[in-house]
Amino acid sequence: MNQIPIINFKKMEDLLLRLGFQAAQRKENHVFYRHADGRTTTLPNNPWRDLARPLLLEVLREIQLTPEQLREELEKRASPRL
Repeated sequence: MNQIPIINFKKMEDLLLRLGFQAAQRKENHVFYRHADGRTTTLPNNPWRDLARPLLLEVLREIQLTPEQLREELEKRASPRL
């Protein structure tokens, strides 16, 4: 099994927004995201910490994205635009 990349809240939030999710609710240190097709997930907003692997796997399951698709989406963002 390939290692899942470790990312922080900001990178995951950027990814969710690019995938069509919207921040539906913010409570203290958590943000609830909702997609038009009904998918939902919640992220802890801790700017000084990375998301833990078990939490990241749970979020990927909730948004129906595989670790490979996550890696591809992160690479798209990292590649320079022409």
